[in-house]
Amino acid sequence: MGDRPVLFSLAPYHILSYGTLLGTQVFHTFVNSVASFKVLERPQFAILQRAVFPAYFSIQAAVPAVLALTYPSNKLAGVPWGFGGVFHASNRWGVLLPLGIISATGLVNLAYLLPETNKVTALRRQQEKKDSKKSRDKGSNSKEMAALNKKFGRLHGISSLLNLVTLLATVAYGINLSTRLE
Repeated sequence: MGDRPVLFSLAPYHILSYGTLLGTQVFHTFVNSVASFKVLERPQFAILQRAVFPAYFSIQAAVPAVLALTYPSNKLAGVPWGFGGVFHASNRWGVLLPLGIISATGLVNLAYLLPETNKVTALRRQQEKKDSKKSRDKGSNSKEMAALNKKFGRLHGISSLLNLVTLLATVAYGINLSTRLE
């Protein structure tokens, strides 16, 4: 690092950004969502998730850009810092691809799946009033509610799958980053 204090380099900000991204994903996916689902009534759980998801997906979409901006150089290998290092030929698979996946899946969840899911949820609430029956009640649902439930399930499933892909890409990036520590 030379004579400069480490705080004036990009390295700590890169590691802190990566830790924030991975920590947020692990905590929300495996702790917060699971615990909230267990202890909250379904309407309160839905309200909580609607409040949390925009920030959560924004973190997934934006932090890869911060990681690219702060990407540490490897002077011995001729890899520059920042975006130049991310786009360096030696980093296409271990750096660029995971960061691209993380950002893209976060953006898809934020810009498309979240708004679509919110629309379907609102339509389900309207249909519940028409049917005088909750969407999740046992027994047969109206055709309209069955279609809305199916669409909600599909959107939720795709979002969950993308979240898993995002988490795996984040871990893959971390494994690649750890090779720089040896």
